[in-house]
Amino acid sequence: MKAVRFHQHGGVEVLRYEDAPDPEPRPGEVLVRVRACALNHLDLWTRRGLPHVKIPMPHISGSDVAGEVVAAVGSDVAAGARVMLQAGVSCGRCPACLRGVDNECPQYEVLGYRNHPGGYAEFVNVPLQNLVPIPDHIDFVDAAAFPLTFVTAWHMLVTKARIQRNEDVLILAAGSGVGQAAIQIALLHGARVFATAGSDDKLERARAMGAFAAIHHHKQDIADEIKRLTNKRGVDVVIEHVGEATWAKCMRSLARGGRLVTCGATSGAKGTLDLAALFSKQLTVYGSYMGTKADLMDAAQYFFSGQFKPVVDRTYPLAEAAAAQQQLEASGQFGKVVLLP
Repeated sequence: MKAVRFHQHGGVEVLRYEDAPDPEPRPGEVLVRVRACALNHLDLWTRRGLPHVKIPMPHISGSDVAGEVVAAVGSDVAAGARVMLQAGVSCGRCPACLRGVDNECPQYEVLGYRNHPGGYAEFVNVPLQNLVPIPDHIDFVDAAAFPLTFVTAWHMLVTKARIQRNEDVLILAAGSGVGQAAIQIALLHGARVFATAGSDDKLERARAMGAFAAIHHHKQDIADEIKRLTNKRGVDVVIEHVGEATWAKCMRSLARGGRLVTCGATSGAKGTLDLAALFSKQLTVYGSYMGTKADLMDAAQYFFSGQFKPVVDRTYPLAEAAAAQQQLEASGQFGKVVLLP
């Protein structure tokens, strides 16, 4: 098969479009023909190299995949079935998996990361439990753009923050995959959304999606704007995944009793915490890591019914994966970037 692999860590120049061995499914696994694979920042971090994380070489990235079943070993799943894939790979047998919190499984890992070759290829193997059937009216590109960002945002807003109707929610980086998903989920639950973005075009698109107000995080102080827009009260929930560059401003944006949920640190992992504000305002900080299959299935019902629509910025042929990653590195997209094998 054709695949995009890297044989060493580095810039986009290490990505090679080349021949790779066809995957062979083992019992309990399914071989899927990849029709679309969406990019995530995890692809960039894996390619560059992460401290204390060993990536087997050569490596195939790609966590968000949609396609068609080719073969299933030990299962009656029909060839040709249209599916999207849950990105989180777990054992399916441990107490965490049996309780439905598979993201707490000791063997939990992400497709396209470390030991699980991903979707930058014509074919990929996954455990049977990672298949999510998709209706015929769902496009493969949209199906690839949906799982990781929407399950992450759903887990943050619904499972962790327990968002309530009429609450105020601040969503960082509206143009990102998690950002556009979080806006849609917050609006579905009746919240008022404040979003940030780094360009006038992205601010306008956030407002078009339903954001009550949009803040230019390169030109405006996020906390000052939130205080102004909420008559000094602040917001009930902050959805944070930028990290160091925005952490202090996000904490200052919280109302008394507010909750901040973080799932990433693209600008750096060190953030200071004002402990006096934490206890005096009775704030809560949640760490959130992806989400469970139950979260994905809860969110997917709104996707399949048309209430959620993944925002896709651009598609690239698989052979142009380096250009696709360059666009993601430059934050040049609004929504998802998708590869087409």
